[in-house]
Amino acid sequence: MYRFIFSFFSLLISLSFTAQNPISLESLLSTSYCSSLYGSPDGKAIAWVEEKAGVRTLYASAGPDFSPHLLYSSGKDDGQEIGQIQFTPDHQTLFFVCGGSSNRQGEIPNPASYTQYPSRELKMTSLTGGPVKSLGQYSGAILSPDGKYLLVPQGGRLSRLDPATGKIELLVQMRGSFSNVSVHPKTGKILFASNRGDHSFIGYLNSGEDPAIHWVAPSLSRDGEPVWSPDGSEIAFLRLPGLEQGELTNLTGGISFAVMKYNVTDQQAVTLWQSPSDDGGFAQYYPSHPILWPSENVILFYSEHEDWMKLYRINASGGTPEPLLPGACEIEHQSVDPTGEYIYVSSNCSSIDLRDLSRINIRTGAVESFLETDAIETNPVALSDGQVAYRKSSATLPTAIYLWNGRQEKRLFPTQPDPSFLATLVTPEQVVFETADHWQIHGQLFRPKGKPNGGSIIFMHGGPIRQMLLGFHYSSYYANAYSMNQYLTSLGYMVMSVNYRSGIGYGRLFRRAPQQGPRGASEYQDIVAAAHFLQTLPGVDAAKIGLWGGSYGGYLTAMGLARNSDLFKAGVDLHGVHDWSWRARDFSPGGAWGINEALMDDAYNSSPISEVGKWRSPVLLIHGDDDRNVMFGQSIDLARKLDAHRVPYEVLVLPDEVHGFLRYASWLEAYRRGAQFFNTHLLGK
Repeated sequence: MYRFIFSFFSLLISLSFTAQNPISLESLLSTSYCSSLYGSPDGKAIAWVEEKAGVRTLYASAGPDFSPHLLYSSGKDDGQEIGQIQFTPDHQTLFFVCGGSSNRQGEIPNPASYTQYPSRELKMTSLTGGPVKSLGQYSGAILSPDGKYLLVPQGGRLSRLDPATGKIELLVQMRGSFSNVSVHPKTGKILFASNRGDHSFIGYLNSGEDPAIHWVAPSLSRDGEPVWSPDGSEIAFLRLPGLEQGELTNLTGGISFAVMKYNVTDQQAVTLWQSPSDDGGFAQYYPSHPILWPSENVILFYSEHEDWMKLYRINASGGTPEPLLPGACEIEHQSVDPTGEYIYVSSNCSSIDLRDLSRINIRTGAVESFLETDAIETNPVALSDGQVAYRKSSATLPTAIYLWNGRQEKRLFPTQPDPSFLATLVTPEQVVFETADHWQIHGQLFRPKGKPNGGSIIFMHGGPIRQMLLGFHYSSYYANAYSMNQYLTSLGYMVMSVNYRSGIGYGRLFRRAPQQGPRGASEYQDIVAAAHFLQTLPGVDAAKIGLWGGSYGGYLTAMGLARNSDLFKAGVDLHGVHDWSWRARDFSPGGAWGINEALMDDAYNSSPISEVGKWRSPVLLIHGDDDRNVMFGQSIDLARKLDAHRVPYEVLVLPDEVHGFLRYASWLEAYRRGAQFFNTHLLGK
């Protein structure tokens, strides 16, 4: 009885609080978001980037207390990213890059449209703060193990930069382009991959006066991701077949691969393991380090040959690989401790729609799952003395930096948000529903705290190689999307975030579902099933369902409005693909989906543009005109066709913005317009 009375009064207080203090979109989007967590080689310091209302700030902290030090701040919402953080071996100096990568015209992003065009610069500063020194317009530099110089790859040129003097000298020039550059800490030898289009080689440079590149078992294959053995006597790398004539990149496909080992002394290469089928592709480009050689006798690599993306350990002399974590789950991030004894991984093995951390003994394979919570722990950074730093968020807490000292966790940065802000947020529910063709689809359901307004909205992530979780996402793009879903829920909408087939987190068969995207849009059935699920819920008006999403989510938004304006009454489409056949011809050969001439008709018929004649529901089109992922022309073309069919639409164009908006002001304007659009066209407000 007392429990019932307490719950009843808690509900009244909650409803009253929500009504009197609705969520502010500004407060949601301007909360502190922490990313780019890196550790020093000695495991005694960490650094990260905070973004707050568009201001990007670089922080660092060192043991034993790990108190944060502010090192650098943009000071304004300028859209200039901070990344490529590196520590010197004594962790006293940091190097980092300010500015985004170039578009096809060689221009870095300038989303604030400054008259003084920004440049992408390599910078250095002290751990404790002080002057920030610019070293020049370099990116992708690799700090040597002794911290005395940086290697700067620029296409087929590799140069050595002295940070003390700023002097740069050319070391080697070759055909192809440099990637995966590393220096062995004991021998000083420089290892790299040479990319040459349909094939690639592994090479290394001896220290001293040796004038030639040493090639590692050159073949007709694409060799990449080379790593040194701990003693520098051997090299492990991944070997993929060379490209056939006319072969196109296909994100939804797979490819066979082999784990190779090369002995520097006898110049012999052996195959340690060959994938049984087309188990590669995704497992080689999605993880930050698809192959590692952390201890003398153990090599680690990612593969999907058992239907889930996992890290496998194999003896350096060969044998059968073993997964670090068994079961129907996937490993996403990893970090080896400075001793090479343990590896820390984040996975969804404890809860498929969350992330947890585990510590694994590299030599024995013994697993210790020390953080299994209802939160989202990602991006572990292994430190000295058994400590690990990581990023953590939850349903009501944005991503922050935490430290585990071997016994308990400590929140390092920032301080806990205002409790009154946290109280306004809802905890989404995990839901699973079945599609007409019998796929099990996961979603996150956001229920309003107060009385529903009758409207409901379906959100679809982009990628499609993404997975939305039961809390603030570890990607800034989707952390913002999660905030938007919270905001729409506070307005009274029932919101469903759908993890449609072709996303990650649910295994290879789910990610590589047949007839997806330009081959038949099979995943669109998941969105229809989500709508039918919503229609069964109390408080949902079946005639007031909207769609929103960005990129691939924009594509599915447009698909819903083109195919089923009877079901979906309004949509907010951020930088979506609307014509697969056009993308295949103009974005890149095959559009990165392997769309050849034989597939052009299927690609067109799997596009919203093919059914624009049935489109009746209004749409808001949002696009930045410096988009490097989806051509701005996709929205122009759709708008012209909507004009021809007299379909109502609105437009929000963001000059000089990129695909994943870089400014807080851009997100705020886009989401504010989106919410207003739904209020107008779903609720008549």
